[in-house]
Amino acid sequence: MASDKRFFVGGNWKMNGSKAKIDGIIQNLSNSEVPADTDVVVAPPYPYLSYCQERLPRTVAVAAQNCHNVANGAFTGEISPAMIKDLGIGWVILGHSERRHVFGESDELIGQKTAHALSEGLKVIACIGEQLGEREANLTEEVVFKQTKFFADNIGGNWENVVLAYEPVWAIGTGKTASPAQAQEVHCRLRQWLSENVSPAVAKSVRIIYGGSVSAANCKELAGQADVDGFLVGGASLKPEFSAIIKARV
Repeated sequence: MASDKRFFVGGNWKMNGSKAKIDGIIQNLSNSEVPADTDVVVAPPYPYLSYCQERLPRTVAVAAQNCHNVANGAFTGEISPAMIKDLGIGWVILGHSERRHVFGESDELIGQKTAHALSEGLKVIACIGEQLGEREANLTEEVVFKQTKFFADNIGGNWENVVLAYEPVWAIGTGKTASPAQAQEVHCRLRQWLSENVSPAVAKSVRIIYGGSVSAANCKELAGQADVDGFLVGGASLKPEFSAIIKARV
């Protein structure tokens, strides 16, 4: 039985795109019907945030792909939540595996970023997930619970402004996808952890979305799982098939 929560589909464009390519994506999204019970949020690279914000249909919101943990200062190459809000953008992705494993961001730093972003009025797509070696060593729950605790410690009472994204690192951009049963199992255990360590109310209300090679071919079966409340889509969010993923629960 599918989740009864409002469906959430995020598109993380990562370091991809040009004005010409983005125009095509915007045209596709403008021609796509977004179901009334679905939130769609796309995250372009920083230089295109305003370009997309000004051109996307109202049914599609915009997110930044990262932010720093302070308002301003001598931090070359960083952007702050205040700057994101100044552009009229309401979302940010934090804790993505590429920020953790390519750029070395720690749980502590990601937690600090989350607290600051929420305090500035942004909504957060909070990413967690295990690497292949950790899954093979049966450490999936240990890893994702630890990452979730750092988020929880910094979210406080702001869970209504957070979407939790489970992305097994071994399935991101590899063509491998956690089976619907594997995704459901982790999402269910995360909800149990939240109930025991945050509150039953938060466990019941928070949306837990799945990311990792989501495509038009597998989205409907994944969306049919009881604790899968949507997706964070990578490569497929740059393609026309993103329209089909948006409608996965229709």
